[in-house]
Amino acid sequence: MRPRRHLLLLRGMLLWGDSGAAVPPGRSGIWAARRQLSGAESDTLKQRRAQIMSRGLPKQKPIEGVKQVIVVASGKGGVGKSTTAVNLALALAANDSTKTVGLLDADVYGPSIPKMMNLKGNPELSQNNLMRPLLNYGIACMSMGFLVEETAPVVWRGLLVMSAVEKLLRQVDWGQLDYLVVDMPPGTGDVQLSISQNIPISGAVIVSTPQDIALMDAHKGAEMFRKVHVPVLGLIQNMSVFQCPKCKYKTPIFGTDGARKLARTLNLDVLGDIPLHLSIREASDIGQPVVFSQPESDESTLQSLWTPRKTRFTDKHVI
Repeated sequence: MRPRRHLLLLRGMLLWGDSGAAVPPGRSGIWAARRQLSGAESDTLKQRRAQIMSRGLPKQKPIEGVKQVIVVASGKGGVGKSTTAVNLALALAANDSTKTVGLLDADVYGPSIPKMMNLKGNPELSQNNLMRPLLNYGIACMSMGFLVEETAPVVWRGLLVMSAVEKLLRQVDWGQLDYLVVDMPPGTGDVQLSISQNIPISGAVIVSTPQDIALMDAHKGAEMFRKVHVPVLGLIQNMSVFQCPKCKYKTPIFGTDGARKLARTLNLDVLGDIPLHLSIREASDIGQPVVFSQPESDESTLQSLWTPRKTRFTDKHVI
């Protein structure tokens, strides 16, 4: 009996009856015991995994004083995301003078908001040791570009970048804001995930050109927000068409209606078409965004480009 009991111990199958006697080690009994242990171990592992996951995911905490957060994102850089974010913030303020609007530049490596909003200088500190946003055109702005030299590269690894994003979110005295527009960095990495999981977001706007290469990444960006349960308000098709300033002939340089096709695939709205126009680029480069500097121009008013026409914002959420 001893050798057999020793063998069963090695195989992890020593079982005891009610009387304390060993159960005969028949093959069917061994496999049944294995299934029982396997099921029990599986349930334990599932419970343990759920505990770890629930402990690891951050709990969302609103930004103090901010009612709604709208993120402007794209999967790829160079599609006009920052230009859209800047003009969206200005349009929200222009459409309702009773609303206060802020603009957060979350692109740590390539901040664009300081130049586009014509802002320079270091933020002052409040009595609570919080950074005060810089103000221009009635918009409170915060960016990594205010904290480093204009030509200095930010050569940081992930942990330092995440720390900087956390400071931009939590250590800024925004006052009371109805809307905070966040200019997200391109891609679907740590910064996007951290912001989406740490603060409640009312909705995301995806910006893309009609080009297939840009649309591939825009699709990924929209799916990322869906995975983290952030409502996607819709797509903005930027650089949709170029109109010759002399002959007025329109050329779809980056393709035709690519964002509209993607919107149908994702069951989303197209919030607007923004043309590839010289005045938009010039206005951004000199720090006088077109919605502010040329409010009556076609580029500012055409199809209500800079405010999602199918979206209503309320004090609590986005509909």
